[in-house]
Amino acid sequence: MDETVSATGSDDSAGTNAETVSSQSTLDNPAQTNASEGAYWRENIRLLVTLMTIWFLCSFGAGILFRDWLDQFMLGGYPLGFWFAQQGSIYIFIALIFFYVIRMKQIERKYDLDD
Repeated sequence: MDETVSATGSDDSAGTNAETVSSQSTLDNPAQTNASEGAYWRENIRLLVTLMTIWFLCSFGAGILFRDWLDQFMLGGYPLGFWFAQQGSIYIFIALIFFYVIRMKQIERKYDLDD
């Protein structure tokens, strides 16, 4: 075994080997880490944009833009457009939050970022 002796005369091989292994793993992984981080964030942003689009269509679209057309249908005795404006978009938003949590756990497991 190769031993390194410092100026003080003590055996410094454990520290040097640990530093070498640490620096080697850091030097070998940056491209892989950056690619993995990039893929993780692309998937995360894609999920966020998709869910926010769904929420926008349900809240603004169904509650305001398509309200007149949706009012020809009834839900619980209320016109559907009115229901979306008052309650439906909130229920959709809560459902999207639960879906986001479940999906993000899957994404984090996929990229080995889960706790």
